[in-house]
Amino acid sequence: MSSFAADPAFVAAHLAPLPMRFAARAGKNVSFRTSDGKTALGFYVPPARKGAPGIVMVHEWWGLNDYIRREAERLHDELGYGVLAVDLYEGKVATTPQEAGKLMQAVRPDRAKAIVHGAVNALKDGELGNRFAKVGSIGWCFGGGWSLQAAIQGGPAVKACVMYYGMPDTDPADLKRLKAPVLLVWATRDGWINKGVVDGFKTAMANAKKPLTVLPFDADHGFANPSNPKYDKVSGDKAWQATISFYKTHLGK
Repeated sequence: MSSFAADPAFVAAHLAPLPMRFAARAGKNVSFRTSDGKTALGFYVPPARKGAPGIVMVHEWWGLNDYIRREAERLHDELGYGVLAVDLYEGKVATTPQEAGKLMQAVRPDRAKAIVHGAVNALKDGELGNRFAKVGSIGWCFGGGWSLQAAIQGGPAVKACVMYYGMPDTDPADLKRLKAPVLLVWATRDGWINKGVVDGFKTAMANAKKPLTVLPFDADHGFANPSNPKYDKVSGDKAWQATISFYKTHLGK
């Protein structure tokens, strides 16, 4: 999906986010080890109870901003899960589409894979103080594709993957490593994660014999983000409830 940032039409289609301020209540900034021997930054919300699942959360092309922190605490509040929101931009946050495009293009795939893999391990192994027997993933836009990569890199440790309008991986070798069912929330008016992309992912997942649920909405790319001027509250709420239901089914309460 990073290649889209070089497309002027893609950049122009993304309106600058509306200001959002969020004061964390349960979460805190953390660092964790990554699979390339380095460390990465994140925002961690501990679980509400022992034995709860943990979620790796990946931000949109804007970066790990207050909207993502809010979503981490929202998921925690609703399900009691632990949540680790990772920072693939390593401390940088964009406020304009032009800045976001530059940051997205600067992401090195190998490093990003090491970060999401490290996040899965940090939850699974108890690095942040809580050990999670069940791990899931979620991401939006740019982070939607990286949510899938977290599930691929994490292998059997990841039991459920949710991706909102993100670019899927259709490589058979990668999908062979995927052990989690996938929920793809799709905006049918998205000009880039379009019907051709979604149909290609359906075919690849069917060929790999991997479970995929596609949930379409008559909405624009980024519709679930309330800081997006194109936010669609009705569709966003329905997508969120589908996400919660998916996690309850595959990770438990």
